[in-house]
Amino acid sequence: MPDESVKVAVRVRPFNQREKDRSAKLIIKMQGQMTTIANPETPNEEPKSFSFDYSYWSHDGFQEKSDGVLEPAGGSSYASQRRVFEDLGQGVLDNAFEGYNCSLFAYGQTGSGKSYSMVGYGQNKGIVPITCDEMFKTMDKNADPNKRFEVTFSMLEIYNEQVRDLLSKDNPKGGLNVRQNPKLGLFYVENLKRVPVGSYAEIEKRTDQGTASRTVASTNMNATSSRAHTVVTITFDQIIKSESGSETKKSSVMNLVDLAGSERADSTGATGDRLKEGANINKSLSALGNVISALADLSMGTKKKIMVPYRDSVLTKLLQNALGGNSKTIMIAALSPADINYDETLSTLRYADRAKKIKNKAVVNENPLDKLIRELKEENERLKKAMEGGGVVMQEGAGLTPEELDKMRKQMEEDIRAQLMANQAMIAENAQSWDDKLAEARTETEKIDVGGADNSRKSKEAYLINLNEDPMLSGVICHFLNSGETSVGRKDASPVPNICLSGLSIQKQHAVIFNKKGVIEIESVSGSGSKTKINGIPLTGRKALCHKDRILFGSNHMYVLMNPLKPETADNSLPKEITWEYAQKEIAQVKGFATGSAGLSKEQQIVQEQVLEILPMVSEVNAVSEELNKQKSFEVVLISAAAQEGGDITQSHASNDLVLVTVKMKNLLNGNTWLWERGKFITRRYLIQELYQKFLDGENISNIPKEQDPFWEPTEDVLIGTSNLFLQSLSYCLDFEDTLNISDYKGQEEGHLKVKLEPCDNKGKPIDEEAFVDDPHELLNKPYHFKLTVENANIHKSRFSKGIMVKYSVKNNGKVEEVKTPTVKNTLTPTFNHSKVISIPKLKQENLDFFESGCITLSIYGIQEDTMPDPKLLKLNTRDLRALTINQELRQMENMENSTANASGRRATMFGNEIASDTSHLKTEVVLLQRKYERLQQKERRMQQICEEWSKKPDGEKQFEPFYRAVSAVANSTGTRLKTRVQMLNQMLKLQKTVALPSYKDNSSPMLRLQKEAPGLQRQKTMDPSMLSQVLQGQKYVRQMALDKSDGKHAGDGDTISLFVFDENEHELAQEASQNNGVVDYHKVAHHHYPDLQLSKAKTDSVIEEKDGTQGDQDSFGSVDLEPYMNADPEDSADRSKRFTQNGNRTGLLSDINTKREVIKPARNAVSEYSANKKTPSKSNGKRPSSADNNKTESSACVLQ
Repeated sequence: MPDESVKVAVRVRPFNQREKDRSAKLIIKMQGQMTTIANPETPNEEPKSFSFDYSYWSHDGFQEKSDGVLEPAGGSSYASQRRVFEDLGQGVLDNAFEGYNCSLFAYGQTGSGKSYSMVGYGQNKGIVPITCDEMFKTMDKNADPNKRFEVTFSMLEIYNEQVRDLLSKDNPKGGLNVRQNPKLGLFYVENLKRVPVGSYAEIEKRTDQGTASRTVASTNMNATSSRAHTVVTITFDQIIKSESGSETKKSSVMNLVDLAGSERADSTGATGDRLKEGANINKSLSALGNVISALADLSMGTKKKIMVPYRDSVLTKLLQNALGGNSKTIMIAALSPADINYDETLSTLRYADRAKKIKNKAVVNENPLDKLIRELKEENERLKKAMEGGGVVMQEGAGLTPEELDKMRKQMEEDIRAQLMANQAMIAENAQSWDDKLAEARTETEKIDVGGADNSRKSKEAYLINLNEDPMLSGVICHFLNSGETSVGRKDASPVPNICLSGLSIQKQHAVIFNKKGVIEIESVSGSGSKTKINGIPLTGRKALCHKDRILFGSNHMYVLMNPLKPETADNSLPKEITWEYAQKEIAQVKGFATGSAGLSKEQQIVQEQVLEILPMVSEVNAVSEELNKQKSFEVVLISAAAQEGGDITQSHASNDLVLVTVKMKNLLNGNTWLWERGKFITRRYLIQELYQKFLDGENISNIPKEQDPFWEPTEDVLIGTSNLFLQSLSYCLDFEDTLNISDYKGQEEGHLKVKLEPCDNKGKPIDEEAFVDDPHELLNKPYHFKLTVENANIHKSRFSKGIMVKYSVKNNGKVEEVKTPTVKNTLTPTFNHSKVISIPKLKQENLDFFESGCITLSIYGIQEDTMPDPKLLKLNTRDLRALTINQELRQMENMENSTANASGRRATMFGNEIASDTSHLKTEVVLLQRKYERLQQKERRMQQICEEWSKKPDGEKQFEPFYRAVSAVANSTGTRLKTRVQMLNQMLKLQKTVALPSYKDNSSPMLRLQKEAPGLQRQKTMDPSMLSQVLQGQKYVRQMALDKSDGKHAGDGDTISLFVFDENEHELAQEASQNNGVVDYHKVAHHHYPDLQLSKAKTDSVIEEKDGTQGDQDSFGSVDLEPYMNADPEDSADRSKRFTQNGNRTGLLSDINTKREVIKPARNAVSEYSANKKTPSKSNGKRPSSADNNKTESSACVLQ
């Protein structure tokens, strides 16, 4: 027969309740064989298209018949269960009757609808039951007396690379062995039970038996059913008797496989876990993907030599014949229609697209029956001789050591022995008549009680019905509550309980249920320490139960009480059907987690789902820790966006609103803690399940290396808490200093952190506070730098004294940078004094938005060490240690609540982070408002001055239009700041006029050339050489200042003057300064200074006290006459310098002048001599000159920086 490609179908289901709650959007479209998927993140992008043999639209367009069967509504393209069977199942059935091996497997993520297509729900039967039903219907129609049929049924589950027989009560430890037939090369499951069946009803009952076995196993062993593969194998034999009397067997093996959920391995986020590679969570599916890829390459001829890795997993071994072998194979890929599952759905489509390239070569399995028996006997003889001759002779060499050769020899001998036994079993089966085998099987089938099958009793008696996270496994187990007492416990108890449970936290004598004329009550067995929850609340004492109450025994056994005798006792708010999800939400609510979805954002709904998913896992792991006495406890921890690391100064704070779901593991002996991300915990939980299963199998797990123990983790830095530093002050170029609260993830105060924010230049030098801007938009499209200084901290808990450091994340020069302070050890009051300059090359609106509403999160970490615990604690088991820890935490919370009124101001509420953040935000607002108030005072003073000048004018000169224009200009003025540098140029320019400086051909500035040619300079005879030398030194100083400025240095900050112009000529002055290299006439700005203006400021400003006792703010330094300081004695200048203190970013005027006093002394003397010769009376009488005097100053000028 020519090669035939694997047929591939895809099917999309309706929205489930979870997707409806999250208002999911449809991303799948189908037309004919074409399926397209749209990326919800890029709606304008062209959807990705895939073509398959069948594309089934089962999302909508259906209606329900009276019997519950779903069928297409008028004119819709809905694909019903029957249509899917006719396209896929009927082909499997036809091939089986022709003698071909057939395989049908379903692939897709958990909850995508695999089981619905394969098995179905209720009246909507899936492919497997319909195929089995139709097979027996076809067999019943057979009228040929020379043809008879034999059908056997088997059902197995692969979980964690272990094979369990679902039709057998006794499975060996470690699961059944998978062997390879030495002759055929195919793999088979040793000792797997194959049951003869004679009708569809028998198959249905055996399927129920297997499903019940799955349910019990998943509950007792903590197995996650969505991680298990289920394989149903139906062997269909047709024995045809010829005219000569010989019989020929035409045999077909149908493998119907429901694969585990195909969640991508990286979607759980288990990155960086040292034990990740040891987890077998997706090993089988990963191996299956590799096999499919290799077979696809072989089929397309892209590679000549390819080793197909069938041996990589148990699943691929068993599917070897179905994939790339003697089988006609169909794959159905189940798709979720929702945008929230885009990644997984796209992965499924790509997987299916790859599988359709595989080509198989199926042949009819038809052989004479006597020939088959003869070949089996001959093979057995060969195997016996091999065993009697000492086994298989191995050729030495091939790079194998003697030990490896011996191991391989033993393995092959074991395989031969197993094959010999299998052949003998087949011979024995053929010797026994089919009718006898079928009769025995039917007798066994009739005795099967899977629970829940007796529907007549359910309407008359109270009973418990199970809940499971897999809907297929819910409602499978039923325990009727007889009148009187019903005991619950383990089967090893004496006497044996009425309801036997096993697994985590189930005690020998666990609980007792009382039934008195339909009134149901429950009570834990006194002294057993059993754990039972009723509707999410721990059971204490005796409690009456109502209809539909939810009961959790131990960690995993969830049941619903159904009491048809007292249905009125049910809560009216309960849903019609109680599901696993509803019960888990109830438990989460009792623990304080919100479960309502109304009004939640998409991110919040994701967090809610993750919490509901992880809560039962945490309870389970805690139970394992107690049973294995691992001295560890686990709890779910939600880390809010405000408490997470990673502040980004280029992004809006709203973009980081997602709460992080983590699990905290705590060492109950020394208090060390670890925070595991959700993905890492899920991986560890899987490994913990493996460890617990080994414990149940009787293995000694006490001696495993700690590196292989999923409960062990090396010590790591622990997050003490976080502080949020708000950045609003940066929008206005203001510095900000504050002591922030350090709050842990619960909002409880853990200490304080002192930090400082300062706008600065690119080298970290703070700019003066006069850089303050009224409108943050003035900063747009300009470089911006600020410095963050972490000064010191004060931590409350002594266990963190081993070492403390601070971490935060920012985007510096366009790159995200992780910043970490040095670790300060052996103190609870560390001093860091750690500064970091953060630069934004070009300030954008998104940066301003983040300044206004965002913050940088500072994470404070403590160093943990493995310390010896208190000897008294070593005597306690894990359960007692947990109880002790819980009591201590409760006392701590009570103490913190009682101390809220304490002067320390510690917050012990869940809102501590928010309160601390609000306080910091308010402090920034106060500083900002004070600066704005100062600016408004200046504008007001200018307007008063204009009004006063206008009122003093004669009536004839009072023109209202210019007056109104001037006042309006001030009111609407931004106050352009002119930052000036006073370098005694008034006097220097006058001196320069009296000095005959040579002219140069290159027109270079004589001021800049004088120093070079000073030794040979020809001077006027009237000029005193010493006077010229002094002038040159003064000019050298001015030149040096210019050079410093060109080099980007901030020399002479003490001589800097900031002038704020509130006037009509605001723009004109700025333009003049720009055109004249920063020089403007001083008299144009002199009237903008108000030496007697008293301002209230956030901090005490440096002021200059004049001889007349008046004080002026630093915005009015331009009106200060420098001559008194130039002529003052050193002692006087020193005294002034003391009174003029530096503060914040501001640099005092006199401080820098005095430091340069000796440098400018020659120039000062020259000025004094020149003034004396001119007989110019000194204007300095200790008072500041008036604006009129300034206006009379000849050639007055200021140099603008």
